[in-house]
Amino acid sequence: EVQLVESGGGLVQPGGSLRLSCAASGFTFSSYTMNWVRQAPGKGLEWVAYIDKGGGLIHYVDSAKGRFTISRDNAKNTAYLQMNRLTSEDTAVYYCNAGTTLWGQGTLVTVSS
Repeated sequence: EVQLVESGGGLVQPGGSLRLSCAASGFTFSSYTMNWVRQAPGKGLEWVAYIDKGGGLIHYVDSAKGRFTISRDNAKNTAYLQMNRLTSEDTAVYYCNAGTTLWGQGTLVTVSS
C-alpha cells in the first residue's frame, strides 16, 4: 500500500521548535521529489518547502527561509521538516507530498502560549 505518514506535530510555544517526519512506504521513495505543504485554519493550501530526489536542490517559501530546514534520508524512506523560531503564523496542518501526487494525512502544528 502506498502511504505517507506524517508525525511530530503538536503544541509549541512561540519561538520554539518542532521536527516533522514523513515516513514513506509502498513506493520507491528515492525516485520522488518531496514537498511540505501546510493549511492554516480557514485558509487554503500553502507550499512550504521542496527537496529533490537526492537532496541537492531545496527551495522554501519566503516565510520559512532561515527558520525551516527540509531534509530526507532515502535509506530510511523518510523526509523531515525542522522548524525553528515558530510563530503563531505557522499554526497549520502540515502535509508531506511526494511527486505532487501522493499525500499524507497531515500533522497539526499549533504555536501558542
